[in-house]
Amino acid sequence: MPHQLTLVFLHGFAESREIWSDLLHGLPAEYHILNLNLLGHGTNIHDVRDYSMEAQARYVAEKLLATGVEKAVFVGHSMGGYVALAFAERWPERVAGLALINSSAYADGEEKKAAREKNVAFVERHGVEKFMESFIRPLFAPVNRERLTPQREFLEEIGKATPAETIIGGMRAMAARPDRTKVLRTARFPVLLVAGKEDVAVPLEQSVAQAPLAPVAHALFLADVGHLAYYEQPELTRQAVADFAASVPA
Repeated sequence: MPHQLTLVFLHGFAESREIWSDLLHGLPAEYHILNLNLLGHGTNIHDVRDYSMEAQARYVAEKLLATGVEKAVFVGHSMGGYVALAFAERWPERVAGLALINSSAYADGEEKKAAREKNVAFVERHGVEKFMESFIRPLFAPVNRERLTPQREFLEEIGKATPAETIIGGMRAMAARPDRTKVLRTARFPVLLVAGKEDVAVPLEQSVAQAPLAPVAHALFLADVGHLAYYEQPELTRQAVADFAASVPA
């Protein structure tokens, strides 16, 4: 079993483990990094029948078991945060810390559920490629949409390579996930929240409301950042994760 602290990185919906590449390069070498492709994403696209957050969490648990990791700090972007919360609900004793990057412990409201179902219908009618052409761009804050064109195109490329079954299954699984604010309220581990002030997917008021829920909570609110803090403010996001990991009790 690795002796150093393990950091488990969980990407978001229609992403892959590749999104973390730049952020990981700047982290201290003493950490043991586990960077996974979640079910249906990246190269992990075969024989997936269940896209629920619980199934994703079980997959993560299996990977930890296979690598001999008993406890870790979880860093989840968006859907990756939903998966980390599901993991923490089921195995709280295996969580040393939880970092939510542009993510939320709240369940989808009716409006958000309807929007996801509308997206499902669009994918069924027009395909994944057409969907990604309009899905990624608004996730960046307006000021970053042209400035970070290469990053946007990279995310679109990953998204377009994601199977339609994953896109549809993932959206419905996110819509079906329960409220997990209790996980934060009862956490015996520290929690980090990194939020974008211009995030259209996780509204600012939602991030503000969940920031103080955990007994030990750290929060970073970033101006001119949408839903993609790891690209829009990479240095500050990396530093927040590194400082958080350093603060986790041995």
